[in-house]
Amino acid sequence: MMVRFSPFHLVDASPWPILSAFGAFTLVGGLVSMLHQDVFIVFFFGTGLVFILAILWWRDVDREASLLGFHTKGVQKNLYSGMIWFIMSEIFFFLGFFWTFFHSGLNSVVELGMEWPPMGVLVLNPTGVPLLNTAVLISSGITVTCSHYSLVISNYYSCAIWLLVTIGLGVFFTGLQYMEYLESSFGMNDSVYGSIFFMATGFHGFHVLIGSMFLFVSFLRILGGKVSGNRHVGFECAIWYWHFVDVVWIFLFICLYGWGSL
Repeated sequence: MMVRFSPFHLVDASPWPILSAFGAFTLVGGLVSMLHQDVFIVFFFGTGLVFILAILWWRDVDREASLLGFHTKGVQKNLYSGMIWFIMSEIFFFLGFFWTFFHSGLNSVVELGMEWPPMGVLVLNPTGVPLLNTAVLISSGITVTCSHYSLVISNYYSCAIWLLVTIGLGVFFTGLQYMEYLESSFGMNDSVYGSIFFMATGFHGFHVLIGSMFLFVSFLRILGGKVSGNRHVGFECAIWYWHFVDVVWIFLFICLYGWGSL
């Protein structure tokens, strides 16, 4: 195993960045074609391409960390810092949705019937599926913490079981949100309320999917014996991301479902 002692990871030549950019461009172009021309093939091709390239890129990163020894203590510290800054950027991303929601709700205009929620919008009952989804995500935060603790004490079997339960709860949350969307009496084009509601909750649902994939990759690495109690940067970053998703949902539940339904 070749070990690098530099506190910075000098990335070797790789085809994945340029190919991933092409895949993302194809995905967005396919999305536009799907929405405006009902052409789905480009979108599905772009989605599949991005998915395959993500697997190949993660495979190389995993090899750099576990086999080649490129992720020294200094590199691990930088990875933690990068994850912190990434989560900070995500916080401000969702802050824009909350800002727009409260701005529209606290400044009623004639076009909205001078009331909030706008006239004609039948909001969802916050004590139904939204409350169940809140319980599911909070439970997933507890189970992923149990998984992390099991890894720290080197109980890998318990770690894998708790992590698998967490992933299952994430998938369950996604299924419940999909059912909620199907039963909703309003859509994204129903005033500013519908637009913000589906943008905020939809992007959060997308983050749940990404977080579930992040945890699933960590699950595979745990099964492969590539993490240990004192070396699990990727898994710990996945846990931070998952807790961030949990906290954002709590604010969404309180603001959009709770205050927004008054």
